[in-house]
Amino acid sequence: MAASELYTKFARVWIPDPEEVWKSAELIKDYKPGDKVLLLHLEEGKDLEYRLDPKTKELPHLRNPDILVGENDLTALSYLHEPAVLHNLRVRFIDSKLIYTYCGIVLVAINPYEQLPIYGEDIINAYSGQNMGDMDPHIFAVAEEAYKQMARDERNQSIIVSGESGAGKTVSAKYAMRYFATVSGSASEANVEEKVLASNPIMESIGNAKTTRNDNSSRFGKYIEIGFDKRYRIIGANMRTYLLEKSRVVFQAEEERNYHIFYQLCASAKLPEFKMLRLGNANYFHYTKQGGSPVIEGVDDAKEMAHTRQACTLLGISESYQMGIFRILAGILHLGNVGFTFRDSDSCTIPPKHEPLSIFCDLMGVDYEEMCHWLCHRKLATATETYIKPISKLQATNARDALAKHIYAKLFNWIVDHVNQALHSAVKQHSFIGVLDIYGFETFEINSFEQFCINYANEKLQQQFNMHVFKLEQEEYMKEQIPWTLIDFYDNQPCINLIESKLGILDLLDEECKMPKGTDDTWAQKLYNTHLNKCVLFEKPRLSNTAFIIQHFADKVEYQCEGFLEKNKDTVFEEQIRVLKSSKFKMLPELFQDDEKTISPTSATSSGRTPLTRTPAKPTKGRPGQAAKEHKKTVGHQFRNSLHLLMETLNATTPHYVRCIKPNDFKLPFTFDEKRAVQQLRACGVLETIRISAAGFPSRWTYQEFFSRYRVLMKQKDVLSDRKQTCKNVLEKLIVDKDKYQFGKTKIFFRAGQVAYLEKLRADKLRAACIRIQKTIRGWLLRKKYLRLRKAAITVQRYVRGYQARCYAKFLRRTKAATIIQKYWRMYVVRRRYKIRRAATIVLQSYLRGYLARNRYRKILREHKAVIIQKWVRGWLARAHYKRSMQAIIYLQCCFRRMMAKRELKKLKIEARSVERYKKLHIGMENKIMQLQRKVDEQNKDYKCLMEKLTNLEGIYNSETEKLRSDVERLQLSEEEAKVATGRILSLQEEIAKLRKDLEQTQSEKKFIEEHADRYKQETEQLVSNLKEENNLLKQEKETLNHLIVEQAKEMTETMEKKLIEETKQLELDLNDERLRYQNLLNEFSRLEERYDDLKEEMTLMVNVPKPGHKRTDSTHSSNESEYTFSSEIAETEDIPSRTEEPSEKKVPLDMSLFLKLQKRVTELEQEKQVMQDELDRKEEQVLRSKAKEEERPQIRGAELEYESLKRQELESENKKLKNELNELRKALSEKSAPEVTAPGAPAYRVLMDQLTSVSEELDVRKEEVLILRSQLVSQKEAIQPKDDKNTMTDSTILLEDVQKMKDKGEIAQAYIGLKETNRLLESQLQSQKRSHENEAEALRGEIQSLKEENNRQQQLLAQNLQLPPEARIEASLQHEITRLTNENLYFEELYADDPKKYQSYRISLYKRMIDLMEQLEKQDKTVRKLKKQLKVFAKKIGELEVGQMENISPGQIIDEPIRPVNIPRKEKDFQGMLEYKKDDEQKLVKNLILELKPRGVAVNLIPGLPAYILFMCVRHADYLNDDQKVRSLLTSTINSIKKVLKKRGDDFETVSFWLSNTCRFLHCLKQYSGEEGFMKHNTSRQNEHCLTNFDLAEYRQVLSDLAIQIYQQLVRVLENILQPMIVSGMLEHETIQGVSGVKPTGLRKRTSSIADEGTYTLDSILRQLNSFHSVMCQHGMDPELIKQVVKQMFYIVGAITLNNLLLRKDMCSWSKGMQIRYNVSQLEEWLRDKNLMNSGAKETLEPLIQAAQLLQVKKKTDEDAEAICSMCNALTTAQIVKVLNLYTPVNEFEERVSVSFIRTIQMRLRDRKDSPQLLMDAKHIFPVTFPFNPSSLALETIQIPASLGLGFISRV
Repeated sequence: MAASELYTKFARVWIPDPEEVWKSAELIKDYKPGDKVLLLHLEEGKDLEYRLDPKTKELPHLRNPDILVGENDLTALSYLHEPAVLHNLRVRFIDSKLIYTYCGIVLVAINPYEQLPIYGEDIINAYSGQNMGDMDPHIFAVAEEAYKQMARDERNQSIIVSGESGAGKTVSAKYAMRYFATVSGSASEANVEEKVLASNPIMESIGNAKTTRNDNSSRFGKYIEIGFDKRYRIIGANMRTYLLEKSRVVFQAEEERNYHIFYQLCASAKLPEFKMLRLGNANYFHYTKQGGSPVIEGVDDAKEMAHTRQACTLLGISESYQMGIFRILAGILHLGNVGFTFRDSDSCTIPPKHEPLSIFCDLMGVDYEEMCHWLCHRKLATATETYIKPISKLQATNARDALAKHIYAKLFNWIVDHVNQALHSAVKQHSFIGVLDIYGFETFEINSFEQFCINYANEKLQQQFNMHVFKLEQEEYMKEQIPWTLIDFYDNQPCINLIESKLGILDLLDEECKMPKGTDDTWAQKLYNTHLNKCVLFEKPRLSNTAFIIQHFADKVEYQCEGFLEKNKDTVFEEQIRVLKSSKFKMLPELFQDDEKTISPTSATSSGRTPLTRTPAKPTKGRPGQAAKEHKKTVGHQFRNSLHLLMETLNATTPHYVRCIKPNDFKLPFTFDEKRAVQQLRACGVLETIRISAAGFPSRWTYQEFFSRYRVLMKQKDVLSDRKQTCKNVLEKLIVDKDKYQFGKTKIFFRAGQVAYLEKLRADKLRAACIRIQKTIRGWLLRKKYLRLRKAAITVQRYVRGYQARCYAKFLRRTKAATIIQKYWRMYVVRRRYKIRRAATIVLQSYLRGYLARNRYRKILREHKAVIIQKWVRGWLARAHYKRSMQAIIYLQCCFRRMMAKRELKKLKIEARSVERYKKLHIGMENKIMQLQRKVDEQNKDYKCLMEKLTNLEGIYNSETEKLRSDVERLQLSEEEAKVATGRILSLQEEIAKLRKDLEQTQSEKKFIEEHADRYKQETEQLVSNLKEENNLLKQEKETLNHLIVEQAKEMTETMEKKLIEETKQLELDLNDERLRYQNLLNEFSRLEERYDDLKEEMTLMVNVPKPGHKRTDSTHSSNESEYTFSSEIAETEDIPSRTEEPSEKKVPLDMSLFLKLQKRVTELEQEKQVMQDELDRKEEQVLRSKAKEEERPQIRGAELEYESLKRQELESENKKLKNELNELRKALSEKSAPEVTAPGAPAYRVLMDQLTSVSEELDVRKEEVLILRSQLVSQKEAIQPKDDKNTMTDSTILLEDVQKMKDKGEIAQAYIGLKETNRLLESQLQSQKRSHENEAEALRGEIQSLKEENNRQQQLLAQNLQLPPEARIEASLQHEITRLTNENLYFEELYADDPKKYQSYRISLYKRMIDLMEQLEKQDKTVRKLKKQLKVFAKKIGELEVGQMENISPGQIIDEPIRPVNIPRKEKDFQGMLEYKKDDEQKLVKNLILELKPRGVAVNLIPGLPAYILFMCVRHADYLNDDQKVRSLLTSTINSIKKVLKKRGDDFETVSFWLSNTCRFLHCLKQYSGEEGFMKHNTSRQNEHCLTNFDLAEYRQVLSDLAIQIYQQLVRVLENILQPMIVSGMLEHETIQGVSGVKPTGLRKRTSSIADEGTYTLDSILRQLNSFHSVMCQHGMDPELIKQVVKQMFYIVGAITLNNLLLRKDMCSWSKGMQIRYNVSQLEEWLRDKNLMNSGAKETLEPLIQAAQLLQVKKKTDEDAEAICSMCNALTTAQIVKVLNLYTPVNEFEERVSVSFIRTIQMRLRDRKDSPQLLMDAKHIFPVTFPFNPSSLALETIQIPASLGLGFISRV
């Protein structure tokens, strides 16, 4: 098809534009050959006539379909040209926020000028192991490709990062190195990867500076080789640097800075260690203030200095060397401030005692006078003489600057050498990956020597790049076996020859530098004479004779010749260098030594490789005598040599290219300047790659992809079974020109534009089909609409006519009603006016009459009050006159009566003196005297009683006297006050008189008030009634309020319950987090343990076994996974027992008992420490309180304490006695017993050991009692000590909270009373516990006695059961002896009760006799065992004979003959569920049952968990024997053997699942038969009898639980490794619903080397694998709860990996893919329903994936859609939602992209959501596992051991 046929109406094209570079337009009219003008319609709405070039007649570039815009690979575009590339990059960068794009083999990286969350460790893990084309473009994808090719192809790799300043080269190189460091890990413990990354801050500080284009511009090139060993782990690195910009040290342009290190030093000048450097502000120094911009916004130079020093320390640069570096740098700054004074035109001087120079000399350790002299003079040497010549001020300034540059360059080289030395490894390097961070093509207004060298290097790199791209294109064509022709591409070899060939620019420059009077002008003339008009690439500017132009591959560049010679010579006066070499500062001479004499130990290179040169500024190796000549090598010569060496290195490696683009010059985030971008695309070779691709067949499709996409263009008859032939037939019909495509072996190759043509045909076919469907549907819809409209019109007419009639009738009614309304209204108006006037008149009359009445009333009232006043005044006057008369009369009466009384008194006195009077008076006096005498006696008695009372009251009196004294004093004061008050009384009496008058007046008023009171009473009664009504209303309100309070209380309880539920959930989450932390630590412990075992095995192999050949692991696996793979040779050496090993080497298995003891001891010590700390705090508080109440302590508790202390002393003395008896018993046995009796293993020895263990157990019991008593004493002391409200027997903090809640004093008093009661209760409990302990001790003693008797009875019964005559005699003698010993024992116990020594000697003799008896019993047991074995043998023989006889007998004979009851296993009822084995058979047991047991073989037909049951039955027997050593040994061997099996076959799912199931079953058995009530609820009575009796294995249960956790984590890793290759293919790539997601025409160029030959996995593959996992776990009898946890973990892995790949693959984010994912998830949910696992929590783990699929399918346009998305996607983070929306890509033209405004709306709505900023899910996350107790109903005594296990050496008990 001709290209002109595509220029039809509505076709879109690109036209040049001066502002936007390229502008999009649309054709209004079809183009016809011969047309000179194209009619276009621009996007902004204007029409344009575009004139074609009359000479070339080139049509404008066609625009790609929208469906192709935003592709990951630029070569996938159908039209490959500059505007298409620019537009694709812009759309990805601005709209999708994607900074990486592939362009064939090149990764284009656009600097976003913003931190993006796409470089985390989760992203690294996501790209690790992936093919380059499978994921979205990323620097990590390039790094992974390099790492993978290095491992697979055994070839070194290089990553070439280029771009102009500010494009992000350094950052890209840093991220590539970080990827290698994270993926590969370090081969040693030195953390080499950290050192590699730590070299970046150092190199940035000394080699980077701020420029006008970049705040952190690298002013040198560097090539870092990262070395790897044979396992592809980092072992070291080496760095080479190129062309350091030394001129920046002495000169900076406007708005630029010197190197960062100088400003970091100035910012840290105030540090104490830097005071000797005498630094100050950066504006003080000449070398740091020229740019006028000493500060970078957002950068803290002081902090950067700390980072630099930290990196130096990490790389092994000592503090002394660091201070030396800073000293030299400070010296350079001070040297820049050295000034020269003008003396004459040819000479200059330095001012005397010049401070900057003196500081420089002090820092450098050189002589001031000598340095001052040689800064102003130079030495000229001729053939015969040497002259010292002064130099001018300008020359001196240039010499000073040259010296500063030279010192800095030497220091830079020295630091690079030390960095290389720190990164060097002694391990032999197997391969390396080089990262080249080099400057891109540069062109400025003024270009000098630096730009010339940079562009020269870029010419060399571009040549290498072109050759590599061309080679890959041809390899692709040859691989697909299609004919190819030589592609023409731009070869820049002529430009390189112009620069570096003989008589080239560099050659002429070096020649001119050798000339004595060579200048820049003479060199320019030589260039003109040599190359002008002879070389097309060399030109001369029109207006300059000191400049030249070179046509580079990117652009023409004009270079100014000024300064070329000086910069190329890099002249430094030798005398100044000699002065520096003579420095007393040791580090300075090191900088100027020859390479072979350099003290720096970095000259060593890795073995087996050519040594790499260091920085180009440093001379190469040479003889010492040639130092001066080597020193004079030009910079251009050095740079050319180092560049050739770099090209040799790159050509020997596989290169990978990263081109960094700077989007704008203002460092604005996500701002794209088309002009700047096009310049850089042209300069970095991206467009050249596009051109080479476009020259061939850029679009490549597999046959299946082509068939799936363009099936719509085929007819049914064209579809054949052979897809390849079908595609060929269709293409021959669609594209006539066969040169436009080629058929390869697996792909179809298209020329540029053909895919767009096919897309146009496909779109036209779909559009025609759509139009036909639309035509039919629209006709049907319009017909239906017409019928609806007709029916509606008829209905509307009917209703309208009825409406009109009703409206007319309504009008008539309204007219009549209006007339009536008017009539009544008028009447109403007149009547209302009349009523208003009448009411006004009445009001006026009422007011007037009221006024007159009130006046009359006031007059009457005034007269009435005047009469009343007159009445009261006249009455008062009459009463006063009456009172005065009465007082006068009474006074007269008193005087008269007094006179009469005096007269009567005189008469009575005269009568009393007469005798008769006395006689009358003394009559009856004697009787009265007797009576009085009796009264006196009685009074004496009363007196005594009163005296007693008096004595009692004296005390009271004395106490009260003090009170009374105080009262007296108070009364005296009051008396004085009373005296004062008497004066007042007189005045008060006067006032009283007045008040009496007032009282009379008030009494008169009282009556008036009472009248008012009556009225008030009535009013109050009425008010009370009103208040009662209000009260009723208030009661109702109260009831409503009470109702509301009840409801609020309910609500509060509900809210509290909700809070409680939330808190419980939070606690569960915290528990899970803690459990996860613990399990992660356990995982790390197991990993380190395995690592230790691996290293130990490697050491043994290195010593004993010859080294096996290197076996390379899969390069996609990380080094962490390799820890679980082991060679068969190592495994075999583990199983072979070696007798020649040393005893220390035999202790390879972990001593579990020691581990348990240590673990227990650590926990005990921690608890004791905490208890002691709490005790100390409590004591300190109590000491302060105890002083005040010591006198009030009851003495009873002191007596109890004394009693307890005495009891404790008695117990301690008893323990001492027991210990003494034990020691004496041991001594007596050792002295008196025979050696054969006391030898280990002898019966007597065992009996004695049993006795010793019993005694030791008794001692332990006593110790525990003592400890209990001590603790009780401590608690009693605490109870006795005074306690405030904060200290009680309960926890102080809890009580404090309770007391704070007690706001009432009554509550506090009740709490105090309760506290007293609790104290009394605790004391009584303590006493009862003591009594119970004593009773228990007595009961135990009695039980011991009863056990002794029981033992005797059992021995008698044993003797009676023996029937053989010799044994009967033995039995009789034994019975006799036992009864005799028993009687003697009882007798001697009573006899020696008071003499313990005699009793002890008796006990020893008794033990000897018991030993003899035990020997006889053992002999008897042996004979019984022999007889039992003989019986078994005879029973087997008899059974075999019977079987043989039965075969020879007919059925009739069988009926007639009686059946003999032979070989009936009667012992089944006696089995105790235990297995007995010998101690020597333990290794055999472990080997057969664990190490050599294969789940796929013998274990399939076993009872689930049979190995666990067998092991537990063996443990039960050891517990029954009370053999702790055997239990410990068996459990330790079991745990270590399981670990060994999992280490050997840890990648087999069945093995790991089998042992996880058995470990859990073993753990459940230990719990079920532990004897603890919590685990015995579901046991039968028989199972309870099987519980362990002697040992508590709770600590071993913890160890087994940890082991089960480790096995579970290993199981998760195994299933993850199995599922991981299937998930992406099955969940994302495979089309489960055929035809839904047609293949998008991307033409994605996966690298051939990256595509592995793997089968395609589908969803059915995943489901089959899940079924396999589930069936294996069920077959092994795994607990259902554990299966649910495994399934939940599997589904989490599936969901996380699928979502992570979805977030990193733009081609997967489409509507159809969302439907595909939802269908796949529904299939997984169906699988859960089939397996009854819906309640396992597995479905919830898929929620993020489900929401992501829904997000792909929902509408994404309006604000309502945004709100729906925000509420729907609650399981996705904001970053994930935005990422999916940015990546959303339409597969068909009918879909629409998500607008940028919609994404911003989503971000605004989600800005308050607090979620993780992490983009990807953690696919390595493992949920914490739990092992719920699951008891077994299987009876142990019924378990049979199959013969296939080879356990014939164990027997059932």
